[in-house]
Amino acid sequence: MPKESDWKKYRKRIEEWRERYLRAKNKEIVNLLIDESETPTDRFWNAKGKMKEEAKILNDCLGYHSRSKMFQSLFLMYRYGLVEEANLQEFSEELRDQILELSRGFGR
Repeated sequence: MPKESDWKKYRKRIEEWRERYLRAKNKEIVNLLIDESETPTDRFWNAKGKMKEEAKILNDCLGYHSRSKMFQSLFLMYRYGLVEEANLQEFSEELRDQILELSRGFGR
């Protein structure tokens, strides 16, 4: 179970991290929709595929919004880029070190 201070920081920042991530991903999707090198049909399907991919990532990362699943959520958010290493500095050294150590095993 995470420390109370880590849980409070996580709950406070999760919306900000999600919105920052989606701001960038929405721009990528818009770029797919306006890509003149593709047909309108291909643009539609490319954007739909990207949205499906991002929905899966968001569900993986944010579908566990409970204290007991916070570590898993934060780890996945870091792994997929919703949370940056600088963001992890806000958390306890123990939690930060666990996430970074586990991430090394996954090639990040």
